[in-house]
Amino acid sequence: MDATTKPRPARGLDAVLGETSPNRLSVERIGHNPWQPRKRFDDDELMQLSESIKNHGVLQPLVVRKTSSGYQLIAGERRLRAAQVVGLSEVPVHIVEFNDQQVFEAALVENIQRSDLNAIEKAQGFKDYMDRFKVSAEAMGAKLSLDRTTISNLLGLLNLPADVQDAVRLNQISMAHAEVLKGVNGTERQQSLCRDIILKKLSVHALEQMMKEEKQVQSEPKAAVKIEKTAHVESLETELQQKLSTRVEIKLKSKEKGQIVIAFENNDDFERILDVLKR
Repeated sequence: MDATTKPRPARGLDAVLGETSPNRLSVERIGHNPWQPRKRFDDDELMQLSESIKNHGVLQPLVVRKTSSGYQLIAGERRLRAAQVVGLSEVPVHIVEFNDQQVFEAALVENIQRSDLNAIEKAQGFKDYMDRFKVSAEAMGAKLSLDRTTISNLLGLLNLPADVQDAVRLNQISMAHAEVLKGVNGTERQQSLCRDIILKKLSVHALEQMMKEEKQVQSEPKAAVKIEKTAHVESLETELQQKLSTRVEIKLKSKEKGQIVIAFENNDDFERILDVLKR
């Protein structure tokens, strides 16, 4: 069957494979998937799977495609790694005819549906897929049976600073924490809040409350800073009052900035003061 007419992996690998019987392949002939979105493999989980394979063998066949140099893994990265740890020489496989795009889709589907990629790995996998095959988030969502909003929210995580992304990747902060941090202005502030979440073990609610309180403080009008008049300024104020025979006030806004306010009672008083100033 031509690869372009085969059912898409996004419909589920079982639907693609149908009732075909598995073959057996030498582990050494299977190359890893270059589009594997999962970058970290938990050592404890891998050892548990290795122990299971040691006792019962590989129960679920890997999915591979034939290449010019052997075979390329499509689905079953953890099973392959665990089989290598145990030292198996052969593993059961389903051999399919997938093009590059179908291989990428299958890797995403397997990890999203079965292995639960962390949010950053999902986002990076989606971005790599969209960039490589020039498709929109909506088109990719249709292929992978995912909501476009979900994809957009995940892609937004890639705009966070690298160390904040690492915190999500290492499960030091949750996806919900990261969503709140996405709305914070400034890289340094995002990084600072991320450290607070980790060190103080802040819940998402506590983080949101902190942000709400900070916003309220920032929106409150700042009280004017009162500048005390020096003895010299007060003496100048008195001198002007005596010279103009009216109330004079020197208002300071800073040490080198301010206003001189001269009071007058009526038009004649105004003309009198002007006459004194012009002398």
